[in-house]
Amino acid sequence: MRFSQRTNWNTEESELARAHRMRVQAGLPIADLTASNPTRCGFAYDEGLLGALANTIALDYDPQPRGSLRGREAVCRYYADQGVLVEPERVVLTTSTSEAYSFLFRLLFDPGGELLVPQPGYPLFDFLAALEDVRLKNAPLVYDHGWQIDPEGFRRAITPQTRAIVLVHPNNPTGHFTKPWEAEALGALCREFDLSLIVDEVFLDYRFLGAETATSFTAGLEGVPVFVVSGLSKIAGLPQMKAAWLVATGPEAEKALDRLEVIADTFLSVNAPVQCALPAWLEGRKEIQGQIQERVAANLEELDRQLGALPIVSRLEVEGGWYALLRIPALETDERTVKELLESGVWVHPGYFFGMADSGWLVVSLLGPGREFSCGVAALVAYLGTHQGGNGSAKLPQGSL
Repeated sequence: MRFSQRTNWNTEESELARAHRMRVQAGLPIADLTASNPTRCGFAYDEGLLGALANTIALDYDPQPRGSLRGREAVCRYYADQGVLVEPERVVLTTSTSEAYSFLFRLLFDPGGELLVPQPGYPLFDFLAALEDVRLKNAPLVYDHGWQIDPEGFRRAITPQTRAIVLVHPNNPTGHFTKPWEAEALGALCREFDLSLIVDEVFLDYRFLGAETATSFTAGLEGVPVFVVSGLSKIAGLPQMKAAWLVATGPEAEKALDRLEVIADTFLSVNAPVQCALPAWLEGRKEIQGQIQERVAANLEELDRQLGALPIVSRLEVEGGWYALLRIPALETDERTVKELLESGVWVHPGYFFGMADSGWLVVSLLGPGREFSCGVAALVAYLGTHQGGNGSAKLPQGSL
């Protein structure tokens, strides 16, 4: 059988994944500091949540390429709560933000077109871009008393094949919100080079106190085509419900939406019960958001408390989302560090997973249950405090999880 080159990936299990699987199968304790699925982190969901799927309106098959008006109006109310006016005609419902990206890649890129992606960043775009024959080029986020975009680095990355810039606002995993001056600089680049701006706002509602800028991009930038994507996965803590959307603003938005309608009409992927339930799920989002925000804030405070006894490790500033980046001594590769931490009973992300250097960085999720998180951080701190090129070990206490 002949397979396409776009799916020519190495699908073998990585050494880290294998080590994690074997520890799980052996029944050994693991404090998971990578947790990203809120449905498995002990939050209390409304017992009647699934009742919204029983709306009998969904029994009538009425395919609407952009999604039901009921669902799109619910998305507009979500933005209205943030002080942003969005018209239903500018909204296209999708099953996921990944599908929204897929639609936009088909809309904006010919094969070989280039997309600028800030680094560090979540490693999702590699697969999505490959499936649509889009090439990725990295553009730098830099850290200097907080994360920021390097406009000249973006400029240097632009080529005649570049068609768009993607931003995650706030970024995952850095938690960086794009500031007004950064948006202005990127807008200038988009106008100069005739580029579109794709903005992923799935973490928008999870901001920390003191975040300088935490507003939506849906109002658009003057003279710049802006496509905002978001969905229930993070906003309502419902990744399993598969409901998301994109919003088109800026010049020629109507033409873009006409083309997007044809793309969406080709698949009609969003099922009717979910579209009917979308208003109720968005309306009830603040209950789960409150739980998540409380958990994330408490875990961040606990992380800082324990790191206070370990000056060799720095926790970088974070403005939003539910991850924290740790700068550790770059004495060995992060892969080796993570594997040895796993042997000590704690599971963390290596920095290179998010496009950082091969050594010196760990990424910790703040989403997990407090006791497990505290225990995991204690094991991490103990390990880093005794493994600076010397011997020693720190293991998870028996029965601690």
